[in-house]
Amino acid sequence: MGSNGSERRLRRWENATAYPLTALSVLFMGVYAWPILNPAMHPAWRHACEIADVAIWAVFFVEYLIRLRLAVRKTWFVRSHWFDLAVLILPVLRPLRALRLLNALRVINQHAVEWTRGRLAVYVIAATTLIVLVAGLAVLEAERGHPASNIQSYPAALWWAVCTMTTVGYGDLYPETLEGRLVAVALMIGGLGLIGFITGSLASWIVERVSDTERLARAATRADIAILLREVRKLQAEVADLKSRTVAKDPDPHG
Repeated sequence: MGSNGSERRLRRWENATAYPLTALSVLFMGVYAWPILNPAMHPAWRHACEIADVAIWAVFFVEYLIRLRLAVRKTWFVRSHWFDLAVLILPVLRPLRALRLLNALRVINQHAVEWTRGRLAVYVIAATTLIVLVAGLAVLEAERGHPASNIQSYPAALWWAVCTMTTVGYGDLYPETLEGRLVAVALMIGGLGLIGFITGSLASWIVERVSDTERLARAATRADIAILLREVRKLQAEVADLKSRTVAKDPDPHG
């Protein structure tokens, strides 16, 4: 009873915090991106963004601890929420913690079962856009100012992120710093996973459509056969009726 009650409290907490965490993730994207996109920002504003960055990180950390406290199987919770924990404790992944936005979207839409295809499209578009934007910011922050780096602007960083995520790898842009290369590794892994997810989902959709078409064809064939059988029975009844009337008019044709 206590275990079930704790799980229900955990679900209620996740549902209640979905929208606030989504808004907080968007806010984080702003305070994280602003100083990177505007290197000439006034020191006071930069300091304010850093304070907001730490404050938002603290909120996510406390929220994770609350969910861990509410979870009955804590070891399973840590294993199943490893990404949430990783972006909290690993400094190199801290720029990627805004991907918590995808988890919030998952919680918001988890009851919309009838929107499976629509949710899939939303997730793919949101995940791809967010990963590219965040990876571009992260690599630009790591590479800007490095004398040997050729990634010195956000458009160049976005181009690099798209090429890396899609595994195209033209080689015209590449990170030189350790932090930038770690971002590249994370982006490569994320890109492979996302491409695999899209491919699998597309294949599943095609198989489902083919199955639906075959099922409709079989249903149409059965309907045609049923109509044909009805027509044959009707024809048989008419022949039998005609035969009975003929016999009634001339019961003894040899008489």
